[in-house]
Amino acid sequence: MNQGLNSYQPEVIGQSVAVQRNRVLRNTYWLLALSMVPTVLGAWVGVSTGLFRVMSPGVSLVVFLVGAFGFMFAIEKTKNSAAGVPMLLAFTFFMGLMLSRLVGSVLGLSNGAGLIMTAFAGTGAIFLGMATLSSIIKRDLSSMGKFLFIGAIMLMVAGIANVFLQSSALMITLAVLAIGIFSAFILYDLKRVQDGHETNYISATLGVYLSLYNVFQSLLMLLGIGGSRED
Repeated sequence: MNQGLNSYQPEVIGQSVAVQRNRVLRNTYWLLALSMVPTVLGAWVGVSTGLFRVMSPGVSLVVFLVGAFGFMFAIEKTKNSAAGVPMLLAFTFFMGLMLSRLVGSVLGLSNGAGLIMTAFAGTGAIFLGMATLSSIIKRDLSSMGKFLFIGAIMLMVAGIANVFLQSSALMITLAVLAIGIFSAFILYDLKRVQDGHETNYISATLGVYLSLYNVFQSLLMLLGIGGSRED
């Protein structure tokens, strides 16, 4: 009888782990969907008020870096408390505000609204593709993290440099690279949840949100450059 119980325990533990992982993944998807609301609201407020148009690119960069890293630090500190979700949603509102300069510029084009919808649809398609891949791929993708992190840091440094260089060719190159790197980050982060390496849905949502934000921003930048040339 003891042998029967011993063989039953691993099965029960395995089922419990699977339920836990599915719960984290489900909560991540729900919170990710919810985070789009303050992002859109923030972008609308930013475009309506023209808040960031009066700022120079250098000042906007400082505001973005201080605000984004400050929020991310606060989210990690509160992720296990009741303040975690409100803090994350406040962060996504801030990110929407920071996106408003680009959104406003694209809306100024004759087909601006269509370009924004195209970027949104493209981001959604990439997310769906990466989410599907994460559920199909069986191998551990943990080794990807180091290379993706290095790539993201290099992108950020080059992006900061281009704020002052104002090179269109470099901007296009960085946007294309960002789409590739952050698409891979979506796959990596979702796979971490499914493999049980990430057990906090707020942290998981933060990672996937940042990747989606960068993919959308890069797609919109490329479409905006193309649209402005057509005009």
